[in-house]
Amino acid sequence: MSEGRRDTTGSQPARQGSRVHGLWLLGLLCAVSVLLEFGGEPVRLALRYERAAVLEGAYWRLLTGHLVHGGIAHLLLNVMGAALIATLFGRDYTPRQWLIVLLASAVSIDVGFVLFEPQLQWYVGLSGVLHGALAAGAVAGWRHESRSLALTLTLVLVGKLVWEQWQGALPLSGDMPVIVDAHLYGAVGGFLGALGVCLYLQRWPARR
Repeated sequence: MSEGRRDTTGSQPARQGSRVHGLWLLGLLCAVSVLLEFGGEPVRLALRYERAAVLEGAYWRLLTGHLVHGGIAHLLLNVMGAALIATLFGRDYTPRQWLIVLLASAVSIDVGFVLFEPQLQWYVGLSGVLHGALAAGAVAGWRHESRSLALTLTLVLVGKLVWEQWQGALPLSGDMPVIVDAHLYGAVGGFLGALGVCLYLQRWPARR
């Protein structure tokens, strides 16, 4: 789940058991997020995405904004989401490939915010990036010919994104101010990152 506030006034797949997989990379993101949560509000304010600060040169906030959260409940939701993704799709990409996917998702969100969300004052949360990981999982499913899982995931993800654009955040979000566009931007970035990885591997297969 992504939290923020708007200004309302204006390779071949890596599933083979012998290959190193990306579970630890998703776990590392969660571990960093948990550690940052111990810093409380001062750390959150120092690291969250803030449009004004970014435009003044605080570019690190484009990355760190995804790693801090609005509170324990917000953090736990994202950690559980990351754990589910790691369980289902962690072995589908190598750590390097996962890094490409996650960075592509984060960059897509950041570009979307800066170019298309001038009213967004601040933002925290990992869920936009996790939507990118879900999109990458769907791409891997189609490549592995796990068609039933891939089709189900694709329909659920696209349906969720359409619902959020049409009706806003899902009811389970409670009172958290969810920035649904982060989910859309993240999913697009994750899809493009995964597609780029797959196209690269098709053109330049790994040497044995």
